[in-house]
Amino acid sequence: MAARIILNMDRNFFSFSYGTNVKDSIFRTPVRKEPLIGLPFKKILDFRVLCSIKERERENAAEKQLIANGVAVDAELKEKENHDKVGFNLDWPPWKNLPQRYKLIGSTSLAFVVCNMDKVNLSIAIIPMSHQFGWNASMAGLVQSSFFWGYALSQLPGGWLAKTFGGRKVLEVGVLVWSLATALVPIVAGFMPGLVFSRILVGIGEGVSPSAATDMIARSIPVEERSRAVSFVFGGLSFGSVLGLLLAPPLIEKYGWGSVFYIFGSLGIAWYSIFQFVEEEKLPFAAAHQSWPQTAAMNKSWTSSLKDLGGSLTDVPWKEFFKSKAVWAMIYTHFCGSWGHYTCLSWLPTYFSEELNLDLTEAAWVSVLPPLASIFVTSIASQLADNLISKGVETTVVRKICQTIAFMSPATCMILSSLDLGLSPWQVVSILTGGLALSSFALSGLYCTHQDISPEYASVLLGITNTVGAVPGIVGVALTGYLLDSTHSWGMSLFAPSIFFYLTGTIVWLALASSKPQSFSKSD
Repeated sequence: MAARIILNMDRNFFSFSYGTNVKDSIFRTPVRKEPLIGLPFKKILDFRVLCSIKERERENAAEKQLIANGVAVDAELKEKENHDKVGFNLDWPPWKNLPQRYKLIGSTSLAFVVCNMDKVNLSIAIIPMSHQFGWNASMAGLVQSSFFWGYALSQLPGGWLAKTFGGRKVLEVGVLVWSLATALVPIVAGFMPGLVFSRILVGIGEGVSPSAATDMIARSIPVEERSRAVSFVFGGLSFGSVLGLLLAPPLIEKYGWGSVFYIFGSLGIAWYSIFQFVEEEKLPFAAAHQSWPQTAAMNKSWTSSLKDLGGSLTDVPWKEFFKSKAVWAMIYTHFCGSWGHYTCLSWLPTYFSEELNLDLTEAAWVSVLPPLASIFVTSIASQLADNLISKGVETTVVRKICQTIAFMSPATCMILSSLDLGLSPWQVVSILTGGLALSSFALSGLYCTHQDISPEYASVLLGITNTVGAVPGIVGVALTGYLLDSTHSWGMSLFAPSIFFYLTGTIVWLALASSKPQSFSKSD
């Protein structure tokens, strides 16, 4: 037994002890906050009276071990300090410490980049494919329109599945389906039913993705960040169009038309594999911004019974949706915006070539300008919208302002392009590019409203409006060609219908749209 008198100075306290251990402390007084250099935890001034040689040996061994540990830890601290001084950062990759919601939004935006790359690749590859298989224009149109069949049919099921299983699972499966179907195109291209079916699968995979992304945004992003999140995710579509239009021609020229389907499809499969490592965790602010209860269906697996799934389908208040003026405003506005978008996407390259007398190479490069400009406009629009909301401007007012800009800008530019003002071809190109780029304000207008009025049913609401919005891809594109053959006027066939829908869509939006939260509870 040893009697001990210990002066104990650790990181924050000075204490004096008398007895057999430190627990017999008489008093304990704060003395300093910074750690003492050289020892990891505490420094002990220990005055002992030892009663035996063995006890003295044990005490000496313990002191040597303490010193050794202190030297080791001190060396580790110094090494870390040296790394910090010379600029070494052990937090790699740089996005390691980003909030989880940012990682999800970033990876979702990448999925949308691949989405539009797989959408535009056929519009370029259809030319050499038609030459190889001897397709006429009608047959080529059938192949291209088959995408929209699957796209239109999958909107409502996609919204319901995202509501039932969560947007993340639906997005994963959607990307995998459209990527495998894209890579399948060169294999079945010589068999028309197989080719049409593969493009329908691409449309189905891409059709469920907007609702899946909307569900994730509604559940994980607060309203003051929502415009930027929606713009960043759906802005990936514009970036994907640019990449697809730029990469596809040289790939086809060097490796053949099949290469764009194999390569672009492989990108989606690679995304699916990497996305499995993006963890999904309970966000610290989710409870504060989550205004709806988590349904039991969210915890279901893909092996849930059909009966249970049918029950979840009947739980959706379909009738209440269509009693809302705000929902009807979104439906018609989505239709109007899609008419202008899909008809211009399909016919502008031909307009540039035939009406403005640009050669095919120039027309292809000019077609890249609207989606490229949209990328920059999107970032400006989202910042503006979120700043206005954070400063107290009513959300409905912000959404109406953004959507009005999105419709009136292309309508005005199309009117100017239709009139005989003596403009040069490149002036017309610049006007149309500016107008179509400003239509990206819709991402901070219409596309945010689904989450605004009902985060719980946002994916289902987008499924409804996107179903109607897919109709112009089937009807509008074909009708434009019919009007062109009948009138031989680009103003009457391409621009006039789009102007009509842009103007009427603006009127309906300003009169009926609302971003006020709605419960959509079923009436008895």
